[in-house]
Amino acid sequence: MILSKQPRGFTLLEVLIAVLIFTLGLLGVAGLMVLSVRTNHSAYLRTQASFLAQSMADRMRSNVGHANDYNGTYNASTVGAGNCGGACNPTALAARDKELWSQQLIDQLPAGEATITCNGGYGEGNTPVGTGTEPFNGVCSMVIEWTEADLSRSATPSAPATQTFAWVFQP
Repeated sequence: MILSKQPRGFTLLEVLIAVLIFTLGLLGVAGLMVLSVRTNHSAYLRTQASFLAQSMADRMRSNVGHANDYNGTYNASTVGAGNCGGACNPTALAARDKELWSQQLIDQLPAGEATITCNGGYGEGNTPVGTGTEPFNGVCSMVIEWTEADLSRSATPSAPATQTFAWVFQP
């Protein structure tokens, strides 16, 4: 019987090196997954801010005769029941919209806060007409702010960064 002097199979050292390389690859993939989840959540919050802005702009367009009534800051302190007791007149509708939108803002964005500023008037007399028949001849600006985790990879986690969505539109 002749025994071959050539080694056959893997040695333990070769197996350990292969496992180490495989582990490093998996750690890289896990890091990419964490970054992907963070980025996805950031995109989700930006989408929510966009939806909220469009929602309030539509509310203002439906009550264009009282667009200036929507001026102000929206946060947890402006949340209300949103009930104007039956049929709403245009001023009560604006107050109801503000209360309901404030609730949506704090429900959908972390530390959500917004500011709406409209400048301009209505038609020829620059007075609210209440029916929304005369056009609003000014512009409104809306700034929505919220906090979200920073995507930096620093060793010490920083405070959440404030993100801003700004929009200028005409109701």
